[in-house]
Amino acid sequence: MTYVELTAALGVFGFSERDQLTMAQVKRRHRELVKSSHPDLTGETSAPSLDIRRINAAASVLQAYLRSYRFNFSEDEFYRQNPDERLRVQFGSDPWGSS
Repeated sequence: MTYVELTAALGVFGFSERDQLTMAQVKRRHRELVKSSHPDLTGETSAPSLDIRRINAAASVLQAYLRSYRFNFSEDEFYRQNPDERLRVQFGSDPWGSS
């Protein structure tokens, strides 16, 4: 896969390269797009607005990228992705009793 293919797939799904996505979000959006474009559900007899083959191809690219992504399990990365937990650890033992 190339970066151009990845950004094109993001565009089909209405995402941008700045979005932080989970596999669940990609699957949910895929289901929404297929449902909204499926001729049996829309009642259209002509070609759907977004070709289902294009949607499925974009889903394959995004899911392949997410499956091959390497995750960092460092404490810093954990707190970056879980800011509420970082705040709880940082301020949870407030000596002034405001917690």
